[in-house]
Amino acid sequence: MKDHRGGSRAAKAALYEQFARIGQALASPARMELIDLLAQAEQHVEQLSRQANLSVKNTSAHLRVLRAARLVDSRREGKFVIYRLAGPDVGALARALIAVARDRLAEVAQISNAFFHARDTLNPVGLGELRRLMRRADVVLLDVRPGEEFAAGHLRGARNVPLARLRATLAELSPACEIVAYCRGPYCVLAPDAVALLRRRGFHARRLDVGFPEARDAGFAVAVLPAASPSSPAVTPP
Repeated sequence: MKDHRGGSRAAKAALYEQFARIGQALASPARMELIDLLAQAEQHVEQLSRQANLSVKNTSAHLRVLRAARLVDSRREGKFVIYRLAGPDVGALARALIAVARDRLAEVAQISNAFFHARDTLNPVGLGELRRLMRRADVVLLDVRPGEEFAAGHLRGARNVPLARLRATLAELSPACEIVAYCRGPYCVLAPDAVALLRRRGFHARRLDVGFPEARDAGFAVAVLPAASPSSPAVTPP
C-alpha cells in the first residue's frame, strides 16, 4: 500500500508556510498602525503617510507587503490610489493580536499605564456606561478623529471635532454638558489629548476606553456621511 505520510507532511508544511505569511506581514509596528488606520476608513497613501508619520515611499512599501498578503485591497480614483482593509476579519485579527499582547506582555501594561492611566483623574467610560450616558440630553459624544474617518463611519449622535480643531471650537461646547471623547481605539492618543485639553478649560470630560471599531462591533448604531472626493475634506457637521 502506498505511503501517503510524506505527501501529507509536505502539504501540512506548505499550509503553515501560507499561514506564516500573515504573521510576517503583521510583524511591523508601521504595518500594524496602517491596519489600525484603515480600520477607520479607506484612505489614500498621502493620508496614511501623514497620520502614521511615515514618508510616502515607506508607506507605499508597507502597503505593498500588506497587499501581497491579501490583507488590504486598493483601487484608483483619479490620481489617488485608495487603500482599504480586505475584509472586517483583518481588523478583527489585528485587534485579537493586540489583545493577546495586552494579556501576555507586561510591557504593554507598563506603557499603557504610564501614558493613559496617569492622565485619567476620572475613570474612562466603558461601553456599558456609554449606553446609559447616551440616553441623557446633557451628554455630548465627541469624535475627535479626522473628518474623513468620521465621514466613513461614526457612532450615531456623535459630533466630529478633530483634535487639531478642538481648541478653536471650545466656545461652541457647553460647560454644563458632560463630554465623552472617542477616537480610533484603546491605544489611540487623540481622545486622551482631547480630554486633557477640555479639562484644562474647565469641561467635565472623559474618554471612551475603546475606539470606534470596538463600539461598532459591540452593536452601537453607526452613521455615515456622503462620500467626498479624496482631494476634498470630509464634511464636519456642527
